Amino acid sequence: MTEKEKELLSIFEARLRLLVQQHKKLKEDLITSQDLLEQKTKDYEELAKKLKEVEQSYNHLKTAKVISIYDTEVDETKNRLSWLVREVDKCINLLNE
Repeated sequence: MTEKEKELLSIFEARLRLLVQQHKKLKEDLITSQDLLEQKTKDYEELAKKLKEVEQSYNHLKTAKVISIYDTEVDETKNRLSWLVREVDKCINLLNE
């Protein structure tokens, strides 16, 4: 083997070692990224579940509010009608006198 061939072989071995190191680093980065993706997916699913629960609670609250407003309006309407009936009764009594 000549000096030139030895030098080329040495360069080749150095580059091969560097390539193997880069491969190991990329492999580690891939594993880290996969773990991170898995964690983020779990976080997303948990947040989606919480969002669904909050939306459901909000819909229940809206329904309760509508019912509450309706109940209040019914009471106000009953009171108004009672007042009107009393006023009509007063007017009838005045006319009868």
